[in-house]
Amino acid sequence: MTTTPATETAYEPTDRTVPTRSRDRARYDRETVHSILDQAYICHLGFVRDGAPVVLPTLFARVGEVLYVHGSTGSRPLLAAGKPDPGLAVCVTVTHVDGLVLARSAFHHSLNYRSVVAHGTAYQVTDEAERRLALDALVDHVVPGRSADSRPANAKELAATAVIRLDLEEVSAKLRTGGPNDDAEDLDLPYWTGVVPVAHAYGVPVPAADLAPGIAVPDYITAL
Repeated sequence: MTTTPATETAYEPTDRTVPTRSRDRARYDRETVHSILDQAYICHLGFVRDGAPVVLPTLFARVGEVLYVHGSTGSRPLLAAGKPDPGLAVCVTVTHVDGLVLARSAFHHSLNYRSVVAHGTAYQVTDEAERRLALDALVDHVVPGRSADSRPANAKELAATAVIRLDLEEVSAKLRTGGPNDDAEDLDLPYWTGVVPVAHAYGVPVPAADLAPGIAVPDYITAL
């Protein structure tokens, strides 16, 4: 597993991580990138298959400067990533929508958002200790503390599960905040304008129908 010196607080911009539009919204500091990744459940894994682009939604987890992505041992991206040379060229994206930005003009409607794009070559994890670490991280990424409160994967389940890793090296974040950017000539138009916040919320936990009596909802779930 790669490590990053504590003094390196930002990712180096590259041609692929510098946006062509709204460059002022780009961020390269690790704190922002890690925060956006850690608050998301789903990433979109992009790669080329048989000459055509493919994008798949899937579970992921970050451990330090590594992203682990979960999949079946029979899936094409996992099979391709299992080849040590050259691995699988991928693009991983994560996006949060924080608000609906409603302007006076249709053209200036927008979203407040936080996103991360990571480019690189992914490789299948073959070391058993790292695979178990990655699978625990994937479970804990969904609900922190859950991996220690569930049965670990057995040999059959491990054989059916594959994990690929992408080292976080070529990475950028992009954010939009604030209100509408209406043109000066539209400011007197009689249309409501502003931001409708979008927030993530959890409901009341629903126990499984076959849950044994007396098993209470764990604290790490109610803490959500």
